[in-house]
Amino acid sequence: MIPAERPCAAALTAGGKGIMFSSIVVGTDGSATATQAVREAVDVAKAVGATLELVSAYAPVPAARLREERRDAPEDVQWAIHPKQEVELALSDAPDIAREAGVEASTHARQGDPADAILDVAEERGADLIIVGNKGMTGAKRFLLGSVPNKISHHANASVMIIRTT
Repeated sequence: MIPAERPCAAALTAGGKGIMFSSIVVGTDGSATATQAVREAVDVAKAVGATLELVSAYAPVPAARLREERRDAPEDVQWAIHPKQEVELALSDAPDIAREAGVEASTHARQGDPADAILDVAEERGADLIIVGNKGMTGAKRFLLGSVPNKISHHANASVMIIRTT
């Protein structure tokens, strides 16, 4: 029986045959809407016994900016200033959400476009399902090239679930 308030966390069927997911990829940037998508992905993973791959992308940081930030920072924290600093912060809460629900999760920080990062991890890990939030999918924005959910839905080699987060 599918609970009315959580239809996405139920066993899925197609033509009377159950579809099971063993590996689920979800992207996050640490925002409230992305965290909502992570929570939904955790619920689905828990319901079907899947592992979760948490992905966040980051833009390359120029070496000059890193040198400047290190120079201006206190000596005891200079080691923490590196190109992936912000993405690691974005990925810091998501594994806790999964762990609290008893779901095995791995994190992946990738340089580059968020949609490409999610698609790459999904392919590398042989994911059966990619879950993304719908942010950016309303009105005319859904037609803009670069929309993460739009790009993933058109290029994924796995099933895609778009969660309503807005």
